[in-house]
Amino acid sequence: MKKLLLYATFYLFLSVVGQAQQLVKQSASPKLVVGLMVDQMRWDYIYRFQSRYSEHGFKRILREGFSCENTFIPYAQTVTAAGHASVYTGSVPSINGIMGNDWYDQSLNKYVYCTEDNAVAIVGGGKGGPMSPKNLKTTTITDELELATNFRSKVIGVAIKDRGSILPAGHSADGAYWYDGTTGNFVSSTWYMKQLSPWADAFNQRKVVDSLYRQNWNLSYPFTSYTQSNISSTRYVNSPFPRKLEDFVAKDYGQIASTPSGNTLTFAFSKAAIEGEMLGADSIPDFLAISLSSPDYIGHAFGPNSVEIEDNYLKLDRELAAFFDYLDKKIGKGKYLLFLTADHAVSHSPGFMMDHQLPAKAMKSSDKAELATKKQFGLKRLVKATANYQLYLDRAAIDSAGADFGAVKSFYVQELNKDEDVLMAFDNAHINDANLPQEYREMFQKGFNYKLAGDIQVVYNSGNFFTSSLVGATHGTMYAYDSHIPLLWMGWGVKQGTSHRTVYMSDIAATVAALLKIQVPSGNVGSVIGELIK
Repeated sequence: MKKLLLYATFYLFLSVVGQAQQLVKQSASPKLVVGLMVDQMRWDYIYRFQSRYSEHGFKRILREGFSCENTFIPYAQTVTAAGHASVYTGSVPSINGIMGNDWYDQSLNKYVYCTEDNAVAIVGGGKGGPMSPKNLKTTTITDELELATNFRSKVIGVAIKDRGSILPAGHSADGAYWYDGTTGNFVSSTWYMKQLSPWADAFNQRKVVDSLYRQNWNLSYPFTSYTQSNISSTRYVNSPFPRKLEDFVAKDYGQIASTPSGNTLTFAFSKAAIEGEMLGADSIPDFLAISLSSPDYIGHAFGPNSVEIEDNYLKLDRELAAFFDYLDKKIGKGKYLLFLTADHAVSHSPGFMMDHQLPAKAMKSSDKAELATKKQFGLKRLVKATANYQLYLDRAAIDSAGADFGAVKSFYVQELNKDEDVLMAFDNAHINDANLPQEYREMFQKGFNYKLAGDIQVVYNSGNFFTSSLVGATHGTMYAYDSHIPLLWMGWGVKQGTSHRTVYMSDIAATVAALLKIQVPSGNVGSVIGELIK
């Protein structure tokens, strides 16, 4: 009996050791990291449309993965380029240099687009400008993965928007691909390659966009059942469904971006990248950075209370479910790490807010403060450029008038603050003195890049926007409707659970680095979200 007990104990020991060895083997690293960024997604979309979500899309991540419910953008200018840069650098505009989709460079005396680079050329045709990550001043988590594996990892970025592909892919990626609306092809630049990869060429030749156009845009459910949308007001109801897209076949390849089929196209190309580059095929982790640009185009045009947005997210949920199923089969369930977040959220439409007596206003530009300042100091010109709610003053014009720059700036700020639509205007040189709650003041500090920022920051009241339309929506402010975003994790190394602790998009890169056991990006300011790690 003692021998039998001894043998049983011995075999149990061997079994435990074997299981432990298997766990160690599996936990070395994921085969593939997938970063999913939804361009313009409010956090509440996860729950607002949940009753019609499938069990295998957003609900699957909530069921199997980890949700950071209180995730915010840490800086003020909540726009696409800054969001993608922050997530992948773990940094903020003051450090990584991407302080907007564009900005005014006073040293160059011109506006600069975030990814423009005249030293490179487009690969794959099209009429878009040459693009690269040159303006990104720090490394990305994708760069750090390449460094950690001595460039044996493969990194690919995919998006309809160039900035949605380039900034996540980073400087040393194997490829960043974006969509050219003039040709219907995905293109790249000579920063990454001399010519398109054969698999990308093959995908372009299939003209997938035409097959998607032929399916038109049909609603997932009867129109009257879209109870989360403002279907009762004729102001918000647009041309009836189905939307005819087949008329664009072989004629206009740009329209796909403003439909849910833009997401379908992006996922199709992403799968082609996995197959063509053999991502996740060996023990060295690879990285696929996907940005879904279409929700932003749809949201700007129709607003978050539209049938178009609701239907887009119902369709996106199904796309996610199909993509997760593909990854399970191709890479292996539990063998890939995935996070889903957004580059920014969005406000409600001004008209919708006003209809319900909520604080909002469609503003018209006013030069009253500028005219008063010019008159006070005898100036012919005062403002040279505007970007990201910042004003760049014409120093040469002020000097030639013999005016004191500091006095001009101070007077102009005072005049701007007389506007009832302005919450506060302040001198960017004195952000620390701005009479704002610390949380908001820090957002402007983190968004202020010393060499690229304007002289004066203007902060408008919540719900106030410069727009001629009451129907669409926009973003770009410090307010929660623009800065509260989803952050969901699933797969390798991720616990199941939920946290309501406040975290920031800049924490994502540090968390991925901790999971992969690699260095954080060079300008990282984020912290590890430790509670989600197994």
